Amino acid sequence: MKRRHFLLATAGVLTAAVMMQGPAAAADAEYTFKLHHFLSPKSPAQTQMLEPWAEAIEKDSDGRIDIEIYPSMTLGGAPPQLFRQVADGVVDIVWTVNGYTPGLFPRSEAFELPTVFTNDIAATNLAMREMYDEYLADEYEGVHLLFNHVHAGQAIHTAKKPVHSIDDTQGMKLRVPGPTGNAVVKAMGATPVTMPVPDLPQSLATNAVDGALIPWEIIPPLKLQDVTDYQIEGPDQVRFGTTVFQVSMNKDKWDSLPADIQEIFTKNSDEAWLKKVAEVWRASDDKGIQIAVDAGNEHIVLTEEQMAGFNEALAPVVDAWVAEQGDKFDAQALVDTARKTIEKNQQ
Repeated sequence: MKRRHFLLATAGVLTAAVMMQGPAAAADAEYTFKLHHFLSPKSPAQTQMLEPWAEAIEKDSDGRIDIEIYPSMTLGGAPPQLFRQVADGVVDIVWTVNGYTPGLFPRSEAFELPTVFTNDIAATNLAMREMYDEYLADEYEGVHLLFNHVHAGQAIHTAKKPVHSIDDTQGMKLRVPGPTGNAVVKAMGATPVTMPVPDLPQSLATNAVDGALIPWEIIPPLKLQDVTDYQIEGPDQVRFGTTVFQVSMNKDKWDSLPADIQEIFTKNSDEAWLKKVAEVWRASDDKGIQIAVDAGNEHIVLTEEQMAGFNEALAPVVDAWVAEQGDKFDAQALVDTARKTIEKNQQ
């Protein structure tokens, strides 16, 4: 039987759990890849995205490819080191948050901005793919990008205080994933606290932060329903920006592969897959908010008027980002093109 290896940390000791799933033994594979990421093996990102993606690639290769998934940083390091690990060839493939390495992906940040991303995951995934060669490719040095994607968007989670207007966020401390999140939270009159998502539950439990800017899908794996009371979003699932992720392979590793193996990865990372990824993240988000509500949390959906107040406060975030990036590239053109391309891909 073909095996997928998941390395899990228990009491500081690395142990291997084997998942059976196919006709040929992993030892017989011609090409073995280590995929490293920062969430748990039970997270939707692994069980519903990374595992099916890896399984499809392995199946199409007729046993020539084996992808070993290492969750929870079991190969060492911290989440902000993931991109450097793949670029330097320490690991073969990573799934990571672009914003964990601030400054490396300024062009990709355009898709994270509030009012650029609103609520359409698939359209944003497709827009990033469509714009990659002309606008984004230069910042992925050292890797071959297999695919970018976003999640359902940043919503507000709070431990004790409900939020109905921009006035309610004044003075709060909110966890953010990266630079664009910092700007959003500052525009809300709150203090941004940057941290990898696995650190969030403890920070909420100890009152190190009052809440977080993060989607619903992370509620179940981190049990955020136990350390928050309120989940807040705009009407029609409108959010306060989003986060860009990447699945990338080391460039030298990619270049060493024969064309038919490269084609298998490319085929299974195509536009149809980007739409599937969007479905996965939307479904995971819906499941997360239901778990919070079932636990007794209040799901606050802002009115159009309340959301307009937030958008008015957040509009300068886009302007400031354009001004900040203006001497590096034509940031306004990038924002304008991102908006148009997302709109074009909406269904």
